[in-house]
Amino acid sequence: MAWCYEGVPMPELIAACARMGLSAMEGLDEKHYPAVRKAGMAISLVGSHGFQRGPLDPDNRDFCVQKLREAIAQAVEFGAVNVITFTGMRKPGISDKQAEANCVECWKAVIDEAEKKGVNLCLEHLNTRDDTHPMKGHPGYFGDDVERCIDLIKRVDSPRMKLLFDIYHVQVMHGDVIRRIRKYHQYIGHVHTAGVPGRGEIDETQEVYYPAVMRALVEVGYTGYVAHEFIPTWPDKLAALRHGARVCDIRR
Repeated sequence: MAWCYEGVPMPELIAACARMGLSAMEGLDEKHYPAVRKAGMAISLVGSHGFQRGPLDPDNRDFCVQKLREAIAQAVEFGAVNVITFTGMRKPGISDKQAEANCVECWKAVIDEAEKKGVNLCLEHLNTRDDTHPMKGHPGYFGDDVERCIDLIKRVDSPRMKLLFDIYHVQVMHGDVIRRIRKYHQYIGHVHTAGVPGRGEIDETQEVYYPAVMRALVEVGYTGYVAHEFIPTWPDKLAALRHGARVCDIRR
């Protein structure tokens, strides 16, 4: 997740990821996609409308549909299989029931195209509990409950509508990470990591034991990407990424 490595020049980050043997990158401007592909890596997730302007608000509906369609086209162009989507932020006057209906309607408007192009729409669950940093938590986000996200995915009723299972956000909001992986594995299309608490490195200072989580994903048959989305605190940010990759590599 390239946005986490602010201050590292993008050509240097791309080259470092390739040297580490990472298979893909995401969270970077699409202008860098050709360089990632040239370095022998895939684009694991294509951005779309962002979490602030989501389809729960009917005023955002056309914007979200347009951005999702553009993202699907980009995914096809660069050989990616996943596009991210969000519910958006709660808005006064829109009930939970109406917000759910608005989200489902928007995703249904583009899911046929996603199916035809072989691209997944991955709904990300975010936590609303951490208010210490704009990227450690998202107070006001509608899709802060994994079970609600799963229900929305089921209502879209497509094998291309998936859950972006962010281990950090799930742990902050709910805990019970491995049980949820086992229960909802057929809906998981993409995975993010980060240390809890604080969204730092996935090292011995945090509460999630990532090797066990990775084994649970393998055991349920997950074959998708696991993207590192922690915010490095180590002086050497690339060393932090290298460490995270080793922690999650259970083949060793």
